[in-house]
Amino acid sequence: MAGKPNILILGAGYAGMVTAAKIFKKIDQNQANVTLISKHDYHYQTTWLHEPAAGTMHPDRTRMNIKDVIDTTKIKFIQDEVVEIKPAENKVVLKNTGSAEYDYIVTGLGAVPETFGVEGVFEHAYSKWTLNGARQIKDHIEYMFSKYNNDPEPKEADLSFAVAGAGFTGMEFIGELSERIPELSKKYDIPMNKIKMYVVEAAPTALPGFDPELVEYAMNLLENRGVEFKINTPISAVTAEGLVLKNGEEVKASTVVWATGVRGNPVIEKSGFENMRGRVKVDKDLRAPGYENVFIIGDCSLIINEETERPYPPTAQIAMQQAVTVANNLNALINNKALEEFKPEIKGTVASLGGKEAIGVIGKRKVFGTSANFMKKMIDNRYLWILGGPGLVLKKGKNPF
Repeated sequence: MAGKPNILILGAGYAGMVTAAKIFKKIDQNQANVTLISKHDYHYQTTWLHEPAAGTMHPDRTRMNIKDVIDTTKIKFIQDEVVEIKPAENKVVLKNTGSAEYDYIVTGLGAVPETFGVEGVFEHAYSKWTLNGARQIKDHIEYMFSKYNNDPEPKEADLSFAVAGAGFTGMEFIGELSERIPELSKKYDIPMNKIKMYVVEAAPTALPGFDPELVEYAMNLLENRGVEFKINTPISAVTAEGLVLKNGEEVKASTVVWATGVRGNPVIEKSGFENMRGRVKVDKDLRAPGYENVFIIGDCSLIINEETERPYPPTAQIAMQQAVTVANNLNALINNKALEEFKPEIKGTVASLGGKEAIGVIGKRKVFGTSANFMKKMIDNRYLWILGGPGLVLKKGKNPF
């Protein structure tokens, strides 16, 4: 390879940002040209979005300018949207600035909502778990409260909020919303009995795959705040009036928040990689099968847990670990060394439930309530430390007490 190789990092989510932050700690700066490409000039914490969406956190707390975190004197930054990867040509097609060529590429383009074929999701539900999507949900909820007493004929559905999906996103969002509802009720002089909250889940349990004792704790807590669960209840359609369930029942709600899961970025499918729901079953070194210079990490990668024979969920924790492995493997490729295998190390999983409540498993220990909430905030702060050190923790971190 003549000259310094060009390394492209696509996407400024958890996977892309940690790769960019770690790469020159693994590779000498004189050995490679590195470019980060993202459609936004900021990075945001996807795992925090349930809070600004419910209105319990200002959206700006979740975002940080890329140039404030990444040293752009070492890493070139291009703000543009990736349209397609052409792996046979070692080229990426961009929406506004033409194309970019690479010798090695790290694809961390994130995910899009999964509808599972349900009609009306994009037309009638709030499904964008992005920074702007969270702002839109929050503004809509407040609007529904503000207009209720000004409407000569208010409908019951106007203050009914339905969440489709009882996975982590859905449960964390309804936890935050249920914590905020009393404040909105008081602010807009609306009796609490006028407000309805629903969670609808197709699986036989909320938080599928999570510890049953923790799930029971979470559901009891949220039910005490007024949330009604409809479990083992698939959805057939979303309409302007709410949810149509496959059992024939309807959930009347003027606000539907879609949180049933995600699929990999459509760029993966468009680029011709063999995939399942936009996710590539990567080799053990995180390369796309058949491509020695293409790494795929984060939401676009598929890794099988050999113990359960099921895919690992696409979490921020795994994305960050993948980023470190990729940085190591790029160093290995450039220096003709052996590549390492990626082995996920699940340190713990914690879900917030609003206020100072959370549930989780740390190691093999179950945690509930305020102790789980403490651990959740410490986990959030740990990512900031990995990305930007103590300065970023002081600027953006959460008080765990």
